[in-house]
Amino acid sequence: MRPGHGSTVDGVLRRSARRTPARVAVEYRDRRWTYQELDDAVSRAASALLGRGLAPGDRVGAYGHNSDAYLIGFLACARAGLVHVPVNQNLTGDDLDYLVRQSGSSLVLADPDLAGRLPGPVPVLPLRDTGGSLLDLLPSAPPHEGPEARGEDLVQLLYTSGTTALPKGAMMTHRALVHEYLSAVTALDLSAGDRPAHALPLYHSAQMHVFLLPYLAVGATNIILDGPDGDRLFDLIEAGRVDSLFAPPTVWIGLAGRPDFAARDLDGLRKAYYGASVMPVPVLERLRARLPRLAFYNCFGQSEIGPLATVLGPDEHEGRLDSCGRPVLFVDARVVDEDGEDVPDGTPGEIVYRSPQLCEGYWDKPEETAAAFRDGWFRSGDLAVRDADGYFTVVDRVKDVINSGGVLVASRQVEDALYTHDGVAEAAVVGLPDEKWIEAITAFVVPRGEPTEAELIAHARERLTSFKAPKRVVFVEALPRNASGKILKRELRDRFGTA
Repeated sequence: MRPGHGSTVDGVLRRSARRTPARVAVEYRDRRWTYQELDDAVSRAASALLGRGLAPGDRVGAYGHNSDAYLIGFLACARAGLVHVPVNQNLTGDDLDYLVRQSGSSLVLADPDLAGRLPGPVPVLPLRDTGGSLLDLLPSAPPHEGPEARGEDLVQLLYTSGTTALPKGAMMTHRALVHEYLSAVTALDLSAGDRPAHALPLYHSAQMHVFLLPYLAVGATNIILDGPDGDRLFDLIEAGRVDSLFAPPTVWIGLAGRPDFAARDLDGLRKAYYGASVMPVPVLERLRARLPRLAFYNCFGQSEIGPLATVLGPDEHEGRLDSCGRPVLFVDARVVDEDGEDVPDGTPGEIVYRSPQLCEGYWDKPEETAAAFRDGWFRSGDLAVRDADGYFTVVDRVKDVINSGGVLVASRQVEDALYTHDGVAEAAVVGLPDEKWIEAITAFVVPRGEPTEAELIAHARERLTSFKAPKRVVFVEALPRNASGKILKRELRDRFGTA
């Protein structure tokens, strides 16, 4: 048997189980798992999966809602040497078919209410809530005794969000994710005494790999929620059961907009993490004013790097609320021009990364892999500036920069100006084809009250150079998003670009 070195995703849990076996690791609804119980469940689930004829290296899709079973399924794949493929539970039709087929999944772990959407030929094993589910198999399955996976083995295909193109499966190794966990623990001050709630979908890399797995590594007690329900979250905070929360800006906006936000006792919340998309500065200012003692952390990155790349800590926010911070422990980052040459501090350019956290490339997409990795550095697609103190500020996605009359305009700057108007609940700015301007700056706004188009354009003109103000404002009931909260600007361009 080859020697095991423990640099594996499931090894993170095994070490915590040996260190604190009786401590509660996970709570989900009415179920509680100690670290020893959770580790034993993972071992038996790994044996059950291999008993279905799967072999190390096979891909296993995961198409389910948040639950303890979803976590056990992921860790069981890691222990069995299988490659886990998390699938957005909101996908249907061709999008779902594409991910399952492109990954070559031999089996899909699915919640019963979702299984009927899957392509017919793919075998399905229920995760929970029905006879013969993965949880039902645990009592009769023997503990896994096969060889350990190696650090360089693939453990997961993390599909990109597909905001600008078809999703690509970033090939993550055990070693890459373990490095990322240590980066998260150190940069985000995670400790065994924290009481985190996990409300973002677990298929999303931020919730799973920046928070849940690193918190399991340090031995915390984790509450898994079905979703970011404000009533449930506020009740848990007031009861002293939750003091740490990660959420995308859209969820923080929703929580801050609740009628009871000012009245509830939220002083027990000690750590607030935000990320997955850009936080509008006016929104962050309102949150900090309401909860002045709450420590805010900005988490930035992307699937290909595990996903945490930079962090802005609570003592670094003053004077730089629009910054995404500095690179974490195992990440080296630069800002470069189109030729890959460093640009001076303060000059916009593309962020490139070099890190043991990086993926090995994109699954079955050699051309895209070659385009993304150049001279040993990964091209992120994010446009940013770096200051003299090493702090990065994201200006935009490279593909979201608007060419208006031959002048490049960052959509985020326009969005921040709109968010300072009380009549704007949410905003997204894109460039739409225009004979005169090449791309006309167009704002899509979810209104609060009854603002007019002329009013919002005038408001933006007061805060921006005139050519950066929107040429048009379109009022919508909601903005298209993926499950992680990212606005799908591609859908806005596709839908309205030919209107």
